[in-house]
Amino acid sequence: MRVLITGGTGLIGRALAHLLVPQGYEVIILSRYPQQTAQLFSQQGLPQIQTIGWDATSAQGWGELLTNECAIVNLAGATPAHWRWTRTYRARILESRLSAGQAVIQAMERYGPPAVLIQASASGYYGDRGQELLTETSLPGQGFRARVCQEWEASTAHAPTRRCIVRTGLVLDLHAGAFPPLLQFARVLGNSVGNGHQWLPWIHLVDVARAIQFLLEQRQLSGPFNLCAPERVTNRAFLRAVQAVLQRPSLFPLPAFVLRAALGELATVMLDSQHLVPERLTEATFPFAYPTLSQALSQLLRERGGSPVAKR
Repeated sequence: MRVLITGGTGLIGRALAHLLVPQGYEVIILSRYPQQTAQLFSQQGLPQIQTIGWDATSAQGWGELLTNECAIVNLAGATPAHWRWTRTYRARILESRLSAGQAVIQAMERYGPPAVLIQASASGYYGDRGQELLTETSLPGQGFRARVCQEWEASTAHAPTRRCIVRTGLVLDLHAGAFPPLLQFARVLGNSVGNGHQWLPWIHLVDVARAIQFLLEQRQLSGPFNLCAPERVTNRAFLRAVQAVLQRPSLFPLPAFVLRAALGELATVMLDSQHLVPERLTEATFPFAYPTLSQALSQLLRERGGSPVAKR
């Protein structure tokens, strides 16, 4: 299968490319900086990946690559991992996602639909929900993150093809995303963020890539999917699990007001409570490589070497 990936240089896009290429997929990355992107993947041992320039707002220059047997994985959008969400940056976070979605729809209208569209979203869709158990049928939440996710999903809602939406929790990876700051806090003996009772949906990067491939291949599946591990933990339990692997004590909490003062609205990523369950992936019998936090942390913090993406 030919797979077109927008946002392919991000954390999830790179992991997905590393998973698919060795299995014979034709992977094409749509990038605003195609030369730099090609060099990046070549340095990572994937020179066979094609990179095509796009403006992230239209089908110009890439739409003709669409066929009725290919797939689009739409991950594009400005990273929310910015230390302050100013009014200007919040607008960029939203507009970049809506523009990419509009470009994908425009390509389908001009050149015909692909076999499947994987549309990125995030657990922020549900907002801050306390102890409420959240499945894919739960109502959306409130707040900026929830609104961004809802509009992000809606940007491709009229795609005339099978569409899967992936609402991803905290992705565990040592080099990017929200896990490295939590890891540093655990190293300095912090035992919770805020009151520590907030539910923290998490998933290993390997399982994010594998779940997307699973949805590409399972043609009977469509609609939203919570991408989080089946084991559910609070942020206090999460940090203590990290410290257990690191063999470090757990001593003090980080008050919510300190985090808000340091990070502004970005602090909501760590302070909101989202008690997610991967109900639809579980029903579809998706085989998680790292279903428990101890397994995921042991692989990340103890193992050395190997591919960034585990084999199926």
